[in-house]
Amino acid sequence: MARPPKKPPARARPASSAKTRARTPAARKRAAADGRQDSAAAAEAAKPPPRRAKQAKAAAPPEPQTTSEASSDTGADAADLFTQMLRIQAESARHVMGALLPKAAERLPGNRAAGEMGEAMAEWSKSWQAMAPAAAPQPGFPVPLLADPMQWMRMMQGWFAPLAAFDPKAQHALWDEGIRLWEDILSQYGLGPEGERAMKLEPELPRQDRRFADPAWRGQPVFALIHQTYLLLADRVSEAVDRLEGIDSRERANLRFATRTVLDAMSPANFPLMNPQVLERTIETQGQNLVTGMARLTADLEKGQLTHTDTSKFKLGENVAATPGKVVHETPLYQLIQYSPTTDEVLGVPLIVYPPWINRFYILDLNPNKSFVRWAVEQGLTVFMVSWRSADESLAHIEWDDYIRAQIESVDFVRGRLGVPSVHAIGYCVAGTTLAATLAVLARRGEAEKVRSATFFTAQVDFEFAGELKLLVDDNKLELVRQASQGGYLDGRYMAATFNMLRGSDLIWNYVVDHYLLGEDYPAFDMLYWNGDVTNLPARWHHSYLRDLYRDNLLVQADALGADGTEIDLTKVETPAYVQAGKEDHIAPPRSVFEIIHHFQGPIRFVLAGSGHIAGVVNPPSAGKYQYWINESGAESLEEFVAGASEHKGSWWPDWLAWLEAHDQKRVESTGVRAPGSQENPAIEDAPGRYVAMR
Repeated sequence: MARPPKKPPARARPASSAKTRARTPAARKRAAADGRQDSAAAAEAAKPPPRRAKQAKAAAPPEPQTTSEASSDTGADAADLFTQMLRIQAESARHVMGALLPKAAERLPGNRAAGEMGEAMAEWSKSWQAMAPAAAPQPGFPVPLLADPMQWMRMMQGWFAPLAAFDPKAQHALWDEGIRLWEDILSQYGLGPEGERAMKLEPELPRQDRRFADPAWRGQPVFALIHQTYLLLADRVSEAVDRLEGIDSRERANLRFATRTVLDAMSPANFPLMNPQVLERTIETQGQNLVTGMARLTADLEKGQLTHTDTSKFKLGENVAATPGKVVHETPLYQLIQYSPTTDEVLGVPLIVYPPWINRFYILDLNPNKSFVRWAVEQGLTVFMVSWRSADESLAHIEWDDYIRAQIESVDFVRGRLGVPSVHAIGYCVAGTTLAATLAVLARRGEAEKVRSATFFTAQVDFEFAGELKLLVDDNKLELVRQASQGGYLDGRYMAATFNMLRGSDLIWNYVVDHYLLGEDYPAFDMLYWNGDVTNLPARWHHSYLRDLYRDNLLVQADALGADGTEIDLTKVETPAYVQAGKEDHIAPPRSVFEIIHHFQGPIRFVLAGSGHIAGVVNPPSAGKYQYWINESGAESLEEFVAGASEHKGSWWPDWLAWLEAHDQKRVESTGVRAPGSQENPAIEDAPGRYVAMR
């Protein structure tokens, strides 16, 4: 979105796993027939007399009853049938696991027995439960990893009961809906009164979820019932939270987050005895998948971090962070890398990139095909990159002011080394937030011309709409963070776990299933390697960042914050800005990123990119992926922007380059000081430098 400069307001506004073998239609029909015989036998064996009030009471919702007696009888019959089917599956699973696990256990160090393996796996399940926030609803019973279907159903019912009790009508409606769901699914497998007439070779299940996309989840009626029941309960629990009365918006948001965290953990896909893919893999490998998974679990517990990729496939400076360059300046807090030119001429105004110190800088320098740094160099830019040092006790004194001073100091260093009056600057995530403050400091000091333009990758300055991370900044959680920050810094693994929890289904449980339970090999994925290469954070900076920005939103209040002796007022910033947000970003939501237009006074071009916090930024033109949106009309809200935006296929990088070149197209020869390591531009060491490897 292009916007001309505007007059400042009077005051700133406060603030994959391998797939199971596909079944042929004939095999599907045989499987359904087998399921009908087993389930029919179970139903006949457990067929209730006309009235079974005591048995119905255990499964039916609590008083007061609002359904008719006939409805209660139907519910009891359906519940008995479902219960017997689950018992059959549970006994079958126990038989399989009992036969296989002793053999698998023999291969473990020390010939541990199957019971010891089960205990270890149960402990693992408890450790994952402990990752849930303190505010998570407590069902009042353990969630053992080796839970069978009956245990799992009791856990789900017990966990739902307190929420449903707030709305008895909704609970009865759920009960009736569950009966209809079971009857519909069973009939599609040829079971029940309508079975023969309604049977389908390919069942049409009402709810879809990629966790249950494998054909094995539809191959037998019991697995279809299990995962469809889970999805129904998950939907209704989430709706119950939304309807809950007597709580404010913050409490509701906390409850939503905690509820989703528990529901993700409760997915039947996460339990070996509930997951048909895991059962089949266990039979195929004679338990080797579980042995492999236990070894990986042990290793992850020892290092205190979930493994996402095969780290042995990557080496800094060789196949990641490999763009040629030199470290030309360093302080105790950062190293400054200048990359070697690949063109005869380069743009006169150099570019400094400030990556977030929450992660390593090479997210912008992955393999050559994905590297933003390499691409920018190839376009004729002189690129400098800041490589922040991971915090230890020697950096315990570092705070907000130090990062702003570091940005100003690096700008001055590049200006002096290259003999130029100004630089272009990029700030990514938290470094973009800090860059906004740096621009305000420079503006108040009358030095705004030092930065010709500023680009913001998924960076927030107004935290009013900052998303779920705001749920982690109340006084109690800030105190927990303080207690965890031993030695004056926060271990980066805590931050990694926090970000993983925001997308638990994708970043925790998906990997648990694939690599602990199925025993799949880890992929060699550079982005996941970077994601696991964590950095420690200075405790003083981290605490003030969460308190002053996320909790109190002080950055958008004029002069509420200062740095290096200068007060900060974002309305003083007139530097041209390019602002990129990710459409699906869960860390810096696009609505939050968009708010910068209400605080800066210079021209702003806002671009909404496809995908999220990482892939929305790291999207090279050669990949031909995703899209981005532009709105030239000057929208005042994200909703207005989206409504009037035009979509463009592919990467937004060329759009950014055209915007950058429009500010100054003058080019100079790429020799002398433009070539790091030359006599005019001495170097300290080769890129990527020492700091990126420090833990």
